[in-house]
Amino acid sequence: MSEQHVPQRPGFALALRLCAAFTLATLVMLVKYTAESGVHFGEILFWRASLTVPMLGLWLAAQGQLSRLRTNRMPAHIRRAVLGMIGMALTFGAPILLPLAESTTLGFTTPIFAVILSALLLRETVGPWRWGAVIAGFLGILVITQPGQSHMPMFGVIVGLSGAFMVAVISIQLRDLGRTDEPIAIVFWFSAWSTAVFALGLPFFIEAHSPKQWLLLLAIGALGCVAQLLLTASLRFGQVASVIVMDYSSLIWATLYGWMIWNRLPPTTTWLGAPLVIGAGALIAWREHRLSRPGTA
Repeated sequence: MSEQHVPQRPGFALALRLCAAFTLATLVMLVKYTAESGVHFGEILFWRASLTVPMLGLWLAAQGQLSRLRTNRMPAHIRRAVLGMIGMALTFGAPILLPLAESTTLGFTTPIFAVILSALLLRETVGPWRWGAVIAGFLGILVITQPGQSHMPMFGVIVGLSGAFMVAVISIQLRDLGRTDEPIAIVFWFSAWSTAVFALGLPFFIEAHSPKQWLLLLAIGALGCVAQLLLTASLRFGQVASVIVMDYSSLIWATLYGWMIWNRLPPTTTWLGAPLVIGAGALIAWREHRLSRPGTA
């Protein structure tokens, strides 16, 4: 499949990413709530992936547009699925182990890891602005986590930071796949491969559920499908450095959900550290946007 010329629509991309942030915050809240209700984490991952396949397949079939799933880059889709499954497990595992606001803030380190990856793997020249943002971001993480005396379990912190790292890697993959394949095809093939893998473990942890738990699982699958479409489309119509700023709005929803459902507000350390992490990510996005302009040194 030849590379498609995708027109950039920055405003539309930002709106898509803002909707994606709200959808993902709601999805993460439901994952945490469902796990606490007694549903095995492995089964949550299975239903999160598997429901997307029939939803998209039936919708495309009804429209007579199954050809939109055609791809000549299946190996790239498989690589994306492997990393995506790891990232999904880490991203959903963090809020189960940690409070919502704190796990969400740890996820904001994705731009910081993106800078490190660009310097180490892509050999990109990173100037003092972005290195300064990286240092500020990790200082914010230290303030939030308070190593050695924190209320947050260190294992949960490691899972949250690892999830942010994987999102940075996956964002680069999505941007590459978006040059040739439609967002709906990228989402479909990720879900199809993920379903096949997660189904292998299903006999070991599937169990009977209450009607409420089944509704939660269905909601997780539906929201997961919508969130993936929104995220992938935002990267198709806008630059990563530009749209990723909208992700910070998810902290508002995470804080509200934590207060409304778990009657918990973030401690002072989170309020002090979160601006450092968010500011670091915003500075990186601003700097990369400036550097992307023609003629900018």
